[in-house]
Order: sequence, then structure tokens, then C-alpha cells
Amino acid sequence: MNGIEPGALMGPLWTLLAFVGLGWIAARRLAVDPRPIATLLIYLIAPITVFRALTLGGPTPEYLLLTFALFGVSSLVAVAMQRLTRRRFETQESALLAFSSGTGNTGYFGLPVALVLLPPEGVTLYLFCMLGVTLYEFTVGFYLSARGQFSIRQSLVRITRLPLVYAFLAALLASAIGLEVPGAMIDGMAVFPATYTLLGMMIIGMTLGRVSFRELDLRFIGACVAIRYGLWPLLMLFAVLGLQQLMPLSVELAMALLLIGVVPMAANVVVVAMELGIAAEKGALAVLVTTLAAPLLIPLYLGLMLPLVGIT
Repeated sequence: MNGIEPGALMGPLWTLLAFVGLGWIAARRLAVDPRPIATLLIYLIAPITVFRALTLGGPTPEYLLLTFALFGVSSLVAVAMQRLTRRRFETQESALLAFSSGTGNTGYFGLPVALVLLPPEGVTLYLFCMLGVTLYEFTVGFYLSARGQFSIRQSLVRITRLPLVYAFLAALLASAIGLEVPGAMIDGMAVFPATYTLLGMMIIGMTLGRVSFRELDLRFIGACVAIRYGLWPLLMLFAVLGLQQLMPLSVELAMALLLIGVVPMAANVVVVAMELGIAAEKGALAVLVTTLAAPLLIPLYLGLMLPLVGIT
């Protein structure tokens, strides 16, 4: 597995960049406002996507342990970064940097890559890891972002209004009581994951369509790149090595965890920033930079890390 070629990632990359380009055209030529789309993603499309994924995945205690473990890791990283950066950046930038530090593009970009690199069992493991990151985005991450613009009380109220948490709990409850979601409903929700990806990446393009050179903040972008491609690969590498010392760790789970660590910045950085009105343009530039670097850095990182964890 350590012979991963950059070409294997070009398909997902060009697809995502095409969606970004469509968003740019929509903003520049059609004057489409991305803010209602961000609201639609957060309050409707993302919750249904998560509900469907959990329902189809068949959550078991072992799978849910992965979800909550990744939720905890993401939250700890974000809170630590928020404390480290709040005096070095302006309030909105610090809030956005804290949010972005706890997440990555595990869905729009990482899932297509996981489908290429992992067997079916590995993809399932990756999905439940991804759900933990998504749960962080719309709870702790959303709160940290909101604190860049709102008070503690206002931020907490906004979280209680997010339906993704309730969709997550509803899927767990349905599984626990053995309630089977009708097949017709599952089929009807099949369009939402693709819509989630399409609109999520288009929002980056729409935001870039409004960017001026004044928004180019190399210090902010550098911090985002350092966290995403410096901290996270090391964090996941040490996590895999540590788990291998404590218990037998499957190759599929090790690969899933390492992949979580090397994906580019999350497109939801822009979605949440757009919804809350905090430095969305700077976030879009940072997301674009890390996404463009992904086809080169992901094979490099995995090629270096897989032998270290005993995967050949």
C-alpha cells in the first residue's frame, strides 16, 4: 500500500475543483448569494446526510467508539488551538482557525480517496471516524466559531438550534430500539450526500468569487497549513503507533486513521464561516491552498507513514 501515486487522487481532486469553479462562475456571472446555500447545508442537507449514513452503517458499540474518539480528539485540538491563537490573531480569525484546526475534508475529499485505497470494511471504519469529525464541526467547532461573533449564551443557543445533533441522536435511537427506516425513505435520501458535496465545494468558489487581494493573509493561511499538514499527520501517526502498543490494530483501521490525518482543510470551514459571518474569504483561500496541495502531500505522507506502522 505504500506505492500510492498522486494520479490516484487526481480524479477526486479535479471533480472537487470543478465544483469550486462552478461556484466561482455562479458568484461572478450570476451574482448568486452563497449565504442561503450555507444555511441550507447546515440546517437541512448535512443532518439528512448524517442520518442516512448512520442508518446504513449499522452503528455498533465498536464503530461508535471510533466516532466519539475522533470527536474527542478534534475537540481537544480545537480548544488547544483556540487558547494558543486568541492573542496572536484577531477575534474572528482566531475563532475560524480554532474551528478549522479540529476538522478536515474527511467527507468531500477524504471519502472518495478512502473508496480508492480501502476495502469495504476499511471504508466503514473510515465513515464512522468521519462522523466523529462531522459531529465536532456542528457542536464544539460551531461554538468556537460563533464565539468570534457572539456571546457565550448566544453561541450556545445557536448550537441548540442545529438539527445535525438531533439527526445523529435520532439515528442512534432508531438503531437501539430496532426501528427499521423504510427502504423508500432511504432511497429518497440517496441524493443528499452528492448534494452535500456539490454545494459544499461550490460555496468555496462562490466565496472566492468575492475575494480581493486584501483578503490574502499569508500568516493566517500559513497557520492553517501548518495545523492541517503538520500537526494532524503527526497526531494520527502517534495515535496508530500508540494503539498498536495497546492492542491488535487492523490494517484497515490504521489506514483509516492515517487518512483522516492527511486530508486537506474542510470545506465546512467556509460553510460555517459564511453562516456566522466570520472571515469566510480568508477561510476559502486557505481551503483552496490545502486542497491543491493534497495530490502531492497525501501520497508523500502515506508513503512515509505506512512503513512506520508496519503496513507494506
